[in-house]
Amino acid sequence: MYFGPADFGVFEGLARASLRADLVSLTLSLLVSFIGWIVMRYSRTYLDGESQEGKFHGLMLATLAAVLVFVQSGSLLTLVAGTVAVGLSLKRLLLFYSDRPEAQRASTKFALAWHTGDVALFLAAILLTANFGTGDFAEMFAEAKLQGLGFTGGFGVALLVIAAALKTAAFPLHGWLTEVMEAPTPVSALLHAGIINSGGVVLISTASLVQMSPGAMAALVIIGGFTALFGAAVMLTQSAVKTALAWSTVSQMGFMLLQCGFGLWPLALLHLIAHSLYKAHAFLSSGEAISAVATLRRPGPVAVPSIAVVLRSFALALVLFGTVAVLFTLYLGPKSAQALALGAILVFGFAYLLAQGLADLAPTELTRRTALASVTATFAYFSFQATATAVWGSYLPAAPALGPLEWALMILALMSFGLVAFAQALFPLWAHHPSTSGLRVHLTNGFYLNALLDRVIGGFRTVKAN
Repeated sequence: MYFGPADFGVFEGLARASLRADLVSLTLSLLVSFIGWIVMRYSRTYLDGESQEGKFHGLMLATLAAVLVFVQSGSLLTLVAGTVAVGLSLKRLLLFYSDRPEAQRASTKFALAWHTGDVALFLAAILLTANFGTGDFAEMFAEAKLQGLGFTGGFGVALLVIAAALKTAAFPLHGWLTEVMEAPTPVSALLHAGIINSGGVVLISTASLVQMSPGAMAALVIIGGFTALFGAAVMLTQSAVKTALAWSTVSQMGFMLLQCGFGLWPLALLHLIAHSLYKAHAFLSSGEAISAVATLRRPGPVAVPSIAVVLRSFALALVLFGTVAVLFTLYLGPKSAQALALGAILVFGFAYLLAQGLADLAPTELTRRTALASVTATFAYFSFQATATAVWGSYLPAAPALGPLEWALMILALMSFGLVAFAQALFPLWAHHPSTSGLRVHLTNGFYLNALLDRVIGGFRTVKAN
């Protein structure tokens, strides 16, 4: 259902502003509205007494309005206008404490990445409109089914992927997201819980076009998979709560790009929703985390699993996953290879817990809890997958058939995540090796990629106060 098209007479196909009202846009609108409501209520107390409190609330509401327009976009023009408005208003929020050099550097990095993404999105809009003769999503998708993408359309889709990667803080231009802590906490919560999803919204809104380009899908798998692994590794080395949450967002957005590259669009949308709700809560309650950690008692030394135990835990996790997958397949029908691969990647995540539970010194209660958690997580994955497909599957394309390139990338992703999970499970065995200390320092600094970006934009220069 589309309403409100406006023909401006110049670039007739592109200049059609419209909003769409389907279950996908409705879901995203409800998500943004709910998180915005929570953040605004929190802001009333957080900024109470600030001299610029009124200005802050006005900017927050303007940003929320722009995000709502963006997630309901029914045409390329509306999509571009929405994301530009979000970037302009968010930059002013990041400069709320404008006298801080760190805030100035963070806003400069944000503007560089975000508006470069805007340029890529605008160029994509021009190319796609020229190729299909319209900027309206429904009409574009219909034309694409009839005539295919062609060279111009394929180049336009490539620019969509670039724009999405920039707006989700994908590697290597992820540094801006880890430095926006200089803004008030409500801004961080809104950014990490909603605005960072913009890249995912771009891809989901144009999923029918993106999926027609094998190269674009392959790029999403490679960029997303590497960003997910890189962000997760760096996150584990961070001592500051909010910085760790920022790196967690980098990793989660990378995993979302991976899901899009696999063609699992309903799961990618579900991931955006779940991550937004979790991250909003995590940021708004981050002030309590330090006191909560301080009151915790250490349960004792970590059980050190042997290589044999780790191998056994991975084998057990995969057998458990396979059993549950067969049961769900019998009752709900066959699953795509991409969905099974994604489930296996998730299984690697809790194989570490199984290794702890199966270690020789592990108490029986820990073994029982880890086994129960593994069964619950596996059932939850397939249940959520079935629910997401039932709710949004008719509005989004199904996962594509796999060719040689897709099989190779999927196997590469499985091996990469499996090896990293295996190394994590064995970490207690080599944590005290001298080389580990150096690796930890490099990881803590994100292998200095952010410092290189600082050098490029002149972020190391300081201005002496008069």
